[in-house]
Amino acid sequence: MSRILLLGKNGQVGWELQRALAPLGELTACDFDSAGDERADFTEPESLRALVWRVQPAVIVNAAAYTAVDKAEAEPELAGRINAVAPAVLADEAEACGALLVHYSTDYVFDGSGVEAREEDEGTGPLNVYGRTKLEGERAIRTSGCQHLILRTSWVYAARGGNFARTMLKLAAERELLKVVDDQFGAPTGAELLADVTAHVMQRLRAAPELAGTYHCVAAGEASWFDYARHVIEWARAAGVALKLPPEGLRPVPSSEYPTPAKRPLNSRLSTRKLRDTFGLVPPLWTAGVERMLAEVHGR
Repeated sequence: MSRILLLGKNGQVGWELQRALAPLGELTACDFDSAGDERADFTEPESLRALVWRVQPAVIVNAAAYTAVDKAEAEPELAGRINAVAPAVLADEAEACGALLVHYSTDYVFDGSGVEAREEDEGTGPLNVYGRTKLEGERAIRTSGCQHLILRTSWVYAARGGNFARTMLKLAAERELLKVVDDQFGAPTGAELLADVTAHVMQRLRAAPELAGTYHCVAAGEASWFDYARHVIEWARAAGVALKLPPEGLRPVPSSEYPTPAKRPLNSRLSTRKLRDTFGLVPPLWTAGVERMLAEVHGR
């Protein structure tokens, strides 16, 4: 049985990966707060080398990342260590021990221009520190020469932990007016979907390693943050969830009304054509995953 080393086990994606990867091999799941030899401290990237050599995995799955987009503007060095230097170390170790490295990246590596869904080989141009550090991590992995699977995604959510949908429902229960940005577009994508796609692709790569590389993995369809909020609130209203917000209380606004330290891309659309054509996977509509998550959270 092959060994799998999962890093970032307690994050939204990492939590789902523990379930999805368990049947595929002997799984060692680690995080920064794990005890003893299984501690994975991404703030000290060099410390990860000993962990890899102790486990001797056939696959390294890196679900750890610095994801505080606005905070990264004030902590570029820390964001760089976690998002760029640590993946570079893992890539070096993967190359040295012949392991496959699975890594997750983001739509933020692009500049957010245009209205078309971006393909994997299009030019990048991140707008903020988070996007730049994630792009640096991608480049380090490719440069290392290790066999790798990089999955770029966007707008990730899960039933576990906080997410946009839960925030909207909390606010809708407290307020009579709620303004939400309507000029940023993407696809809300469940951590569960990412984990299941990862497991499927890993299995395919065992038989066809030449298919390794960079792929986009997002739910089907598109939405603005306003569309997303409206769908969540309409679902809650139909499900009988108590809301203070009246139907006319949800208002669309431009991004300019909510300035943030980190500039956000307006176009976060990612094309999954390569993923579909290569592996025969058809991502479900974003609404299906969001509704499933809401039903799980509210016990319905």
